[in-house]
Amino acid sequence: MGLFDGIREVLGIRAETDAGREADPEDLFGMSTAYVTMEADLGYESVGQAALCFSEVDSTDFQDAVDEVHAILEAGKEETGTEATAHVDNHGYSWFVLEDDDPEDLVTSLHFAADTFVEEGYGSRLLAAIFGFQRDGNYVYWVYSFRRGAYYPFAPKRGHERDSAAEFKLRSNMDGELEIESDEQYWYPLWPDHTSKHPWE
Repeated sequence: MGLFDGIREVLGIRAETDAGREADPEDLFGMSTAYVTMEADLGYESVGQAALCFSEVDSTDFQDAVDEVHAILEAGKEETGTEATAHVDNHGYSWFVLEDDDPEDLVTSLHFAADTFVEEGYGSRLLAAIFGFQRDGNYVYWVYSFRRGAYYPFAPKRGHERDSAAEFKLRSNMDGELEIESDEQYWYPLWPDHTSKHPWE
């Protein structure tokens, strides 16, 4: 199994009939209180960005759903000031990237986006929601896998290495507040393209 086959296996980028779990955007609201704990108890501040990763379907109906998400996020910008951009990365994954200094706005906007896909019948195309944090110049992420219905920590280091100690500490401190993936083989790294600093870039 190659690298990107592994990503497909873990995050669920397969035919809709192979989806192992119904996507539940309500799980994203767990991050609302997690932001507070991450900063107050662990010293991690929000990077002011979060992202939704999904796989495309070559159909007019799916594109209509994507356009609706665009419209919802654009409407939300007027109310919350949340900036939203969209792009496809080098591996063919599609992203909505949100930027806002208020973490609560990030959670709410990601929920609206994910929920729209579900309502339009494309919940199985949702792969992950990613929330970024930093402390002393080091970045860590909470990744929500829609296929697994759980969060897991990702603490990248230079050279495609991971800070396992930081990841296990995050799990220990946040277990009970977030639904955390118990099987570590599903803590799949989401390395950014090239030398970008975030997985969604």
